[in-house]
Formats: sequence, structure tokens, C-alpha cells
Amino acid sequence: MVPVSPSMAWAIVCGLTLGVGLWSMVSVMPRLSRPRLIHRVAPYLVDVSEGAREFMNRQPANPLPVLGSLFGPLVERLRALIWPLGSSAAIEIRLNQAGSSLSGEAFRARQLLWTLGGVTSGILLSLTMSRLNHVPLAVNIAMVLLLGVSGFVVRDFLLQRAARARLGRMASELPILLEFLTLSLSAGEGILDSIRRVARTSGGELSAELASLVAEVNSGAPLAETLTSLADRLRLTGFSRCAEQVVGALERGTPLAEVLRAQAQDAREEAKRELIEVAGKKEVAMMVPLVFLILPVTILFAIFPGIFVLRLGL
Repeated sequence: MVPVSPSMAWAIVCGLTLGVGLWSMVSVMPRLSRPRLIHRVAPYLVDVSEGAREFMNRQPANPLPVLGSLFGPLVERLRALIWPLGSSAAIEIRLNQAGSSLSGEAFRARQLLWTLGGVTSGILLSLTMSRLNHVPLAVNIAMVLLLGVSGFVVRDFLLQRAARARLGRMASELPILLEFLTLSLSAGEGILDSIRRVARTSGGELSAELASLVAEVNSGAPLAETLTSLADRLRLTGFSRCAEQVVGALERGTPLAEVLRAQAQDAREEAKRELIEVAGKKEVAMMVPLVFLILPVTILFAIFPGIFVLRLGL
């Protein structure tokens, strides 16, 4: 057996990493050859051929085909293991609130990659610390587990933060959009035309969701069901209440302009209440710079001249 020094071992690891990386980059590069006949004909036979539909619906299992082929089964098993750690319905709701196009399985796969990245970082860190000084095995194992769990938790935390930030932006846009809808309805337009006008002329997260609603209605979906489905996906309190009132008004024949005007007023009042609540919660945090920074500096400026004069007099 040939003895392997630490430098040679690190060279082997770096060489394997470089080789796999270059191989993966070459595998995802676009081919310069002409497309095959099946690629050109299949899009025109989707409506009449089952084989063409299956061919067009095929998707790569992984962005890196080489690594996907090698580690695909292992990734699927690990993803099945971490799937019970969180509710799939809650993950789907957070993804919808964050405006992400990922599915629940794709998010779990990325969360698994973050976990594996944390474990890899922990292994490298433990190896580095072991070379510098002697570290107990239990500490190394705890470090690897801690970084792996940190990668899992951090990815979920980033999704929650993105969902909360997007919900906050949509909540701030809601009163203005409701007022625009009220103006359009008062001018004589229908509810769908008003939503289409608001989605086309305004920009923002909620406007994009309304644009998707208009697209679904144009494709044949009922407005009431689409509006209810959008409210269920977003779980935004003000929008859910507004959607419920609009659907009820459509069923009963109530004038929508008055309903939306009342909802806009309620949304503004709710925004004011939330602002007052945030100010109350931040009151203690605002005392920190006052007590620990401004007040000591003020006392120092008030006392230091007197102490200086007393020292000169003595």
C-alpha cells in the first residue's frame, strides 16, 4: 500500500472536485449540432400523440445531469427522510406568499442541499481544527451536526422572511389598489375590467397577483372561484376579507363600489393600527440608544467641565 501524506490527500480531493466540476460544466453546455427531427416535430403533435406529450413533458431530474444520475437516488431518499420534518401544506403556502415558482419537493431538495453544504463545511472545519490542535471527536461530531442543522434551519428561515416581507408589501399596496378599483367601478367599468386596468397600470406584488387572476379568468375560470383561490394561496388577512366581501356582493348583487370603498377604509385603519402596534413594540428598542449612548454622553459633557475646573483650582 502506498503511503499518502496529508498534502497528497488534499491534492486528490481538490483534483476530484475540479474534475467533477469541469465535467458538470461541460455536460450542461448547449450542443452546437442541429436539433433532431423529434425535437422539431413533437411540439406540433402534442394534441394528437400521446408519445409527443410524454416527450414534451419530460424534464431533467437535476440541473447537473451527471451529478443527478450519480446521486439522484440518494437525494430522493434523503428528501423523503426530511419531508416529515415540516408540513407540506405550510411549505406550499409560504412559497406562494413569497412568490416563488418552486414546488414543495423542489424546496425540500434545496433545503437538503443547504443541509449537505452545512455538513460539508463542518467536516472541513473539523479537519482544519484537528490539524491545528487536538480536538475531541465528540466536539467534531457536534460541530458537523450543528452546521448541518443550521443549513436546514437557515433555508427555512429565509423562506419565512421572504414570505413576511412580500406579505408586508402587499398589505401596504392593498388600500391604494382598492381605491383605484373603487374609482374604476364608479366610472362605470365592470369588476373584471377594473381589475385588469389596475393590474396593467400599477406595479407591485399584489398587482402581479391580480394580473395572474385576470389571466386565469380570461382562460375560462369563474371570477369568484379564482378570487377565492387566490385568497387561499396568499393568506393575507385584508385581501381574504376583501375577496370574501366581493364574492358575496357578486352573489347577492350588491353594488361593488360601496363594498370596495368600505374595504379600502378598513384596510387603511388596519394599517394605522399595525403602525401603532409596531411603534409600541419598538419603544423599548428605542430606549437602548437613549439610555446607553445619548444619556452617558450628556452626563459626561455636563460633569467633565466641572471636574476639570476643580482640578485646576486644586
